Amino acid sequence: MSGKNTNDDTNFVLENIITAMQNKKAKSIISMDLNKIQDSVTQYFVICHATSTTQVDAIYNSVIDEVQKICGIKPSHREGYENSEWILIDYFDIVVHIFREDIRGFYKLEDLWADAVLKNYDSDE
Repeated sequence: MSGKNTNDDTNFVLENIITAMQNKKAKSIISMDLNKIQDSVTQYFVICHATSTTQVDAIYNSVIDEVQKICGIKPSHREGYENSEWILIDYFDIVVHIFREDIRGFYKLEDLWADAVLKNYDSDE
């Protein structure tokens, strides 16, 4: 897959991102459906956090590896993996945010995109 995904492809990638996070015991996993928000930069945000930079790295590596292996795609952009406090992974239609717990609490992305439709997923809590 390259460029823009079809909706089915997007949902498949979303499911695999969530599973990769769950496999590394990510906390408070949510997806934010931004499709109905005008001028949104993407279709979905997926957000989770971890209690340490080591776990942030593990979740990041799991998402990158699983999405590439199962979905056959690489991210178009990544940032933050140098210090592992807030890692962003851009898959065009899905942008993944992996936070260290205190950093997530500080930025409160969920509050900034309050019009988005939130979905909670089973996580290690």
